[in-house]
Amino acid sequence: MNPAALARDFLELLQAEELDRALALLDENVVYTNVSLPTVRGRSAVGRLFRPMLGRAGFRVHFHAIGADETEPAVVLTERTDALVFGPVVIQFWVYGRFEIRDGLITLWRDSFDWRDVIAGMVRGVVGVVLPQVRRSWPTSGTP
Repeated sequence: MNPAALARDFLELLQAEELDRALALLDENVVYTNVSLPTVRGRSAVGRLFRPMLGRAGFRVHFHAIGADETEPAVVLTERTDALVFGPVVIQFWVYGRFEIRDGLITLWRDSFDWRDVIAGMVRGVVGVVLPQVRRSWPTSGTP
């Protein structure tokens, strides 16, 4: 599988709540960082982070752009809209991601986002339950 497809599949498996299949795409010693939050090291630690969220929060992803440098390790860059879904509350925000892939597995997953955009997404998501016109519309174009 090419590196860009691997990164896309990983996030789409998270969206489909297929955590075990998503984790299988991670190297045993993967490093996962949401910039400004603590780094998580290891496939099992990533699983421990995400497993409690299954069934409680949904995840959506929309790719605006994805590109890869396929030298070893391959680097995949993504520009996307992510959403965390808590029942009727949908929190959307922009994310820039970097994945490093070696031997067909993700060894580094680093996401960057703007806290102001996340907070704005939270406000719009909560208020949007009562006033739907306040919600951000889900992107429908720009998928590479």
